[in-house]
Amino acid sequence: MKKIYSPDKADWKSILERPTKTVADIEAIVLEVFEDVKEKGDNAISKYTKRFDKAVLDNNLVSQDEIDNAKNQVANDLKGAIQIAKSNIERFHQAQKTSKVEVETTFGVECWQEKRPIQKVGLYIPGGTAPLFSTILMLAAPANIAGCKEIVLCTPPDENGNINPAILYTADLCGVTRIFKVGGIQAIAGMTFGTETIPQVYKIFGPGNQYVTVAKQLATKFGVAIDMPAGPSELLVVADESANAGFVASDLLSQAEHGVDSQVILVSTSKELIDEVEKEVEAQLNELPRKDIAAKAIDTSKLIFVEDDETALELIDEYGPEHFIVCTLDQEFYVQNIGNAGSVFIGNYTPESAGDYASGTNHTLPTNGYAKQYSGVNLDSFMKSMTFQKISKDGIQNIGNAIELMAEAEGLQAHKNAVTLRLKSLKE
Repeated sequence: MKKIYSPDKADWKSILERPTKTVADIEAIVLEVFEDVKEKGDNAISKYTKRFDKAVLDNNLVSQDEIDNAKNQVANDLKGAIQIAKSNIERFHQAQKTSKVEVETTFGVECWQEKRPIQKVGLYIPGGTAPLFSTILMLAAPANIAGCKEIVLCTPPDENGNINPAILYTADLCGVTRIFKVGGIQAIAGMTFGTETIPQVYKIFGPGNQYVTVAKQLATKFGVAIDMPAGPSELLVVADESANAGFVASDLLSQAEHGVDSQVILVSTSKELIDEVEKEVEAQLNELPRKDIAAKAIDTSKLIFVEDDETALELIDEYGPEHFIVCTLDQEFYVQNIGNAGSVFIGNYTPESAGDYASGTNHTLPTNGYAKQYSGVNLDSFMKSMTFQKISKDGIQNIGNAIELMAEAEGLQAHKNAVTLRLKSLKE
């Protein structure tokens, strides 16, 4: 990890740059796949599944027999852990339900807001080097609480055309309606346009690599909404002399092992802690099964020393981390003042792994600085707010003249007439 001491503010932008390709670098590839899937449907899906996943499939749809077999392959203790996580996630997201908002803005004018579920949603679950069945919990559980009628899941198969049993078990447990063996760009394209087998959805959720991220952004050009631009994982830890260097190192490595394009950063007001963490990272890294992946991510990550908490906070807000861990004496300073972060983890005994799996918060979060304007996935992500109004005779008389004057000032005579006719009818 690169050590940086008291960086000049003018250099922050370059120091905090993510190790990711730009949209322009890969958009041409994504667009080519999209156009192919739009025109040729399942035939194009099969072609790209063979090219990218090295799998030849007779059918993309996962059968009930495959799901039943998967249930028998998942160890009982893992099933129990998944069920505990599901319970906590459901409890937290259930609490996010809100009641109808109803107001009489003027006598005779009733306005209210109610929420309705998005009827068809698509979930993308990465397979790749790690089968992220935990992401199914984070997406399918709130989708069910919201009341989504159709929950479609796409995830890449292995070379033999199989899906990890834990993914199938969790998807079935969480009420996913259909599961498809499709990954990458082609999965996003399939859910965007619909194919002979994959239904078109209204909104796509889920993380992925840089190609999936760009594919999701491209999907919005074709009338499909997305949760957020969620790309390679990232973590920033702020820590001082009160932190446990071993804990901090373990958190940095927990994100580094996600992928070679992940990024982890330590910001500290203690040079001694930075040195200790560096040693711990080296020691712990050697014990990891995914050492090679984590090592490449660590190569592009940084240990940054700053003079005080105020400078640290300003730098962190500039970065806008996906995950933000606070291990300092003055935790409240960061908790109360942080403006840009996807999810915050407070104290020495709150590892980021807890949020990834079982604390109850959602781990589908904005990356690449999008925490400055996007929220992480929550119950409202699967719902739409609809407004209603009902106006009585008294109500239209109370606000009618104001509407007429405003419509006339904008030169919209038909708008004015719609009110004028009603007001005249009440005088007859």
